[in-house]
Amino acid sequence: MNQRTLSSLALILVALFVLSMAIFTVDQRRYAIVFQFSEAKQVITEPGLYFKIPLLQDVRYFDNRTQTIDSDKPALIQTNEKMNVKADSFIKYRIVDVAKYYKAYGFEGSRNSKAREQLNNTVNNMLRDQFGQFSLKEVVSGKRDEVMAEVRAKADAAARAFGIEVIDVRIKRVELVDSTLNSVYLRMQSERKSIANLTRASGSAEAERIKADADKQREIIVADAYSKAQQIKGEGDAKAAAIYAEAFGRNPEFYAFYKSLDAYKQSFAKKSDVLVVDPSADFFKYMKNSQAGKSKTK
Repeated sequence: MNQRTLSSLALILVALFVLSMAIFTVDQRRYAIVFQFSEAKQVITEPGLYFKIPLLQDVRYFDNRTQTIDSDKPALIQTNEKMNVKADSFIKYRIVDVAKYYKAYGFEGSRNSKAREQLNNTVNNMLRDQFGQFSLKEVVSGKRDEVMAEVRAKADAAARAFGIEVIDVRIKRVELVDSTLNSVYLRMQSERKSIANLTRASGSAEAERIKADADKQREIIVADAYSKAQQIKGEGDAKAAAIYAEAFGRNPEFYAFYKSLDAYKQSFAKKSDVLVVDPSADFFKYMKNSQAGKSKTK
């Protein structure tokens, strides 16, 4: 192999080396910025094959995928009830304007700690503002989605100035701080007692109402029954009187005899009964002489 061939090979190798240093690729997961002497010369947001000036320019990459901030330290927040709680939340975000992002935070790899810290502080401050407008119950259950949507919208509007889109903000857990747990338990106990007393009072009032209604119905039924009984009794007495009158008209002596027997039966119904009467009185007329009526009739 002669000198000329070796020179050609050397030139080809140098050219390939220079070309390899000049070519770089950007995939769909990243943005790229081409720097020349620490000055941004080109911002690349589309994937593909690109060129740079070897030795003069270098390329830095920024992750454009969705990232998560999951803080280890919960934020201390106060509700409108002046109740301190610890809110453990997470944030989903991504870079949408790499030029603004770099201008605001510089380059510290794909996970810029300054950007993450600022975004986390922004969200925590907004959570404090929103929690301060609602009670603990509303934040945990009824107003939770509304609060999260409001926080996400405000955090996203603030982060856009730095090239960041806030995709989602969610609360994983809300806990009472230890200093307020006892007061909450005591208040819950007091509320439950109040509800129980109210329920008992309502039950007692309802029981009295039902009892009064039952007594009223009983009185009405008894009065109605007594009225009907008196009516039936009166009708019976009238019929009995008519029968007695008819019997008396047919045979007065038999009627008197029958009435005397009925009087005897009522007077001596019990063995212990004592009757003080003159023996010569008409009451004992039929006991002394069962023919008394007949002799008078004859």
